[in-house]
Amino acid sequence: MPSGKVRWFDANRGFGFITGDEGQDVFLPASALPAGISTVRKGARVDFSVAEGRKGPQALDLKLVGSTPSIVKATRPAPDDMAAIVEDLIKLLDSAGNGLRRHHYPAPAESKKLATLLRAVADDFDVPA
Repeated sequence: MPSGKVRWFDANRGFGFITGDEGQDVFLPASALPAGISTVRKGARVDFSVAEGRKGPQALDLKLVGSTPSIVKATRPAPDDMAAIVEDLIKLLDSAGNGLRRHHYPAPAESKKLATLLRAVADDFDVPA
């Protein structure tokens, strides 16, 4: 049974590609995924069967061997740094809250900056399991 890594997979389009350990590219249709799994991450190690499809080799009966570690998890800030970031964000939110209590939304540029910061901090907290 050949093995390789998922090169990419798009659940919305329903397919992707695997790069086999020998270097060949293999088409990966969503129908080849194990029951109950609707997507696989880039870099996930897989074993699969191969059949000749209309446009070349096609994976069948995919088995997940393991997945790559999360890039988000590997690049998130240290807890001490994150504490400082959260404290600074609290100050910014407190300032925005004071303005809102006086019935004034922050200026558009300030609102955009605050929204961007909130999303970035949220991304650092939201780490896939």
